[in-house]
Amino acid sequence: MDFEKIVSDHKCRSCIISVERYQDGGFGNIRVVAANKAHREDSERVFNHPFVPDSPYTDSLPQDKNFEDFMYRCACLGQPLHTYVHVEHMGLWVNMFLLPLESDKENIGYCLYSCDISPYADSEQQASLSAETATHVLEISIKLQGAKKDDIRQVFRDIIEDIRKICGAEHCCILYHDITNRKYINFCEAMNPQSPLQPDAIYNNEKFYDIANSFDSAIRGSSCLIIKDEHDLAWLESVDPDLYSLLLENGVKSGILFPLKHNDQILGYLWALNYNVEETVKIKETLELSTFLIASEIANYQLMKQLEILSSIDILTGCKNRNCMNNYVDDVISGKAELPEPYAVVFADLNGLKRVNDEKGHSVGDSILRTAAAILSQVFYDCDVYRAGGDEFMLIIKDGDVDETSIKSKIGQLKEKSAIDTDVNFAAGYYIANKGEDIRTAMRLADEKMYIDKKEYYAKHPELKYR
Repeated sequence: MDFEKIVSDHKCRSCIISVERYQDGGFGNIRVVAANKAHREDSERVFNHPFVPDSPYTDSLPQDKNFEDFMYRCACLGQPLHTYVHVEHMGLWVNMFLLPLESDKENIGYCLYSCDISPYADSEQQASLSAETATHVLEISIKLQGAKKDDIRQVFRDIIEDIRKICGAEHCCILYHDITNRKYINFCEAMNPQSPLQPDAIYNNEKFYDIANSFDSAIRGSSCLIIKDEHDLAWLESVDPDLYSLLLENGVKSGILFPLKHNDQILGYLWALNYNVEETVKIKETLELSTFLIASEIANYQLMKQLEILSSIDILTGCKNRNCMNNYVDDVISGKAELPEPYAVVFADLNGLKRVNDEKGHSVGDSILRTAAAILSQVFYDCDVYRAGGDEFMLIIKDGDVDETSIKSKIGQLKEKSAIDTDVNFAAGYYIANKGEDIRTAMRLADEKMYIDKKEYYAKHPELKYR
């Protein structure tokens, strides 16, 4: 067959690729036996040496394990293939076509490879999916876009179950990377009830965090990591023995691992274990775009959680703020939050803070507020501490011993600890609700008792300015 003639008629980058086929279903040497002018020129520009016919494919094309699988499927199994992928380490988008060619050699397969390369993503090419794939991706997109703030985790659980079924996998999971706490969180998962797999044994492995941190190096610049048979497992053992051992010890025979990236930052990974390897190409095509959508939504979810934290935390003291307090009270009143009796409301106010601000400056006053918040959190360690406003704090005791003796003891500890710092002095009041009182009534009565305590303090120290 005149391979030079075949490729010379193509205007876009094109070459003829040969794949050595083994009897056990594996493959060996992959070579570029002929190339057209566009491919030769591109090879010389990128790889800095002239193209040589029948040379290893890595001399003129980027090395990629998933690309090798595509070439094998086309050249040896006779499958015509098309895909649109991002070559991560080169920063390029490649629209590639592979067509099988006849071979006169028993152990060698041939295919025609043509591609178009761009530094930018083409939305039309991303949308040029098979009808089945497009349907799956559209369904995932609709679920993500229709998700409400309070049911987003359930939506992700539904989606991961959909993906598990698409993959025909025993287990499917999104692992969220919690960088601050150095761990991977099982964000959502789906499991075939008949599967003998025990994924918790994988995630709870003491080395899992370090192993997961090596995922990106195992992917090696590809869009994903695909392990479909014993040949791929042998390859994985050579590049990442720890991951190989972890999977093998827990009965994993095949898997697909996709990074979830947003603005070049890895948010986590999606993986499917013991999947239907016969559908590898379709699964890869579906997950290629689905993971892009999922990563974007996780980034939005992450942002919303950060905004939620910022909207509920007092930046100065680290306590929950008045907005958070009001929301909780509203939830109790509406029945959204349960507050079983007995419970207690405690109000604590700083005596003399205005005098400190006037005489020593607001920076000293801010330091006193931070110290006061720390003392409150230490004494009432099992309660949420709210900064109700200014120098006033509120706590709700709803767990443990809610009785006069216990609360008086803690208020005594509060005043003992604050006595160590001459500028920190608490007035405090409390009310125990056990007769069906409205929480707002309990708050009002606790606040009134706190002001009685404050008046008693100034009665003993008339030389100090009020407030």
